[in-house]
Amino acid sequence: MESYFIKGIFIGLLFGMPFGAVGTMTVHRTLHYGFKAGLMTGLGSSTADCFYACIGVFGLTFISDFLLKHQMIIYLIGSILILAMGIQLLIRKEKEQQHIPLQSQKQVTDGIKMFLSSFVIGITNPAAILTFLFAFSYFGISGGENMFLGIWLVCGVFIGTYLWWITLSTAVSIIKKKTENHSFRYLNKIFGTILLFFGIVVFIKTFHG
Repeated sequence: MESYFIKGIFIGLLFGMPFGAVGTMTVHRTLHYGFKAGLMTGLGSSTADCFYACIGVFGLTFISDFLLKHQMIIYLIGSILILAMGIQLLIRKEKEQQHIPLQSQKQVTDGIKMFLSSFVIGITNPAAILTFLFAFSYFGISGGENMFLGIWLVCGVFIGTYLWWITLSTAVSIIKKKTENHSFRYLNKIFGTILLFFGIVVFIKTFHG
């Protein structure tokens, strides 16, 4: 039981580290709204990862077959969402670019929105199923595991991925405290451009991958 949990943590750490659109969103929101915003953004991504980990570890082939069969349209939806968020940041007015802590701005509502946006971005990556299957195979874990052991494994995956987002949010918060506010004047434009880049990459990959 413990070995499955530990393996799950390792898999989650390895899987969570790549820096993509959600990583960009986490850094931006941590700088803009604070540490809690980064945690909520990372939580959405970790939840999406757990969904795909469950498909892999419990051998839910009917779901994985459906998602992989329609992965082109799913990737397309993901790329459009990333592009939309990038454009939204680029066109946001300068006066809105004030770094106000999340808890002072409709904490619950804003937190849910941050969670859902990163969850949707994470869930529009059906290839994650194959990544988890490869990782499970590497660690000697086959699909269709015992329910109890599978739950421990998925819990480990969640903790592993979320540890990455906690670490990233903490590092960005420390950097923010040591940097003058004027250094973030063009924050939205910088991260909007990065999100546009990731959106374009996903869009091209959809048709030429």
